[in-house]
Amino acid sequence: MMKKDFEQENPENWKWGTFYFNKKDSRLIVPKRVKLLGWTLNFAHPVSYLIIALIFIFVFYQFYRHNI
Repeated sequence: MMKKDFEQENPENWKWGTFYFNKKDSRLIVPKRVKLLGWTLNFAHPVSYLIIALIFIFVFYQFYRHNI
């Protein structure tokens, strides 16, 4: 059994109850508080912002390309 050492259940690591932010946790992708809802990013990890930026760039590119 995996030891819980990331304090993922600690409400203080969830900003606005939705965004996981824990500098002590090295994982980029973590399970959501309600496991049935899937996974989320650890926003204390710098790569998470790169992933979000790439998603926005892709969406805006697709929108721009189809509206020319």
